[in-house]
Amino acid sequence: MLAKKTAKNQLTLPKEIADKFPGVNLFDATVDKNRIVLVPVKLTPIASSLESIRDKMSKLGITGEDIADAVTWARKKKPR
Repeated sequence: MLAKKTAKNQLTLPKEIADKFPGVNLFDATVDKNRIVLVPVKLTPIASSLESIRDKMSKLGITGEDIADAVTWARKKKPR
């Protein structure tokens, strides 16, 4: 099947393909060996993902102080 690229560099997916992803409006687009790869993305509410992030940080032993130190380090002015 063909997908048409518009003048604004947008792709129109054929209906037969789009219908295979009901409820999906976002795709992660990457290039792999001269091919465009689209992976369907479903967003989760921040509240539910925040809890999973906190769980992962706990398992890795990352503390609030570690985060504060990382932010301080990242905000330091870099020498030019």
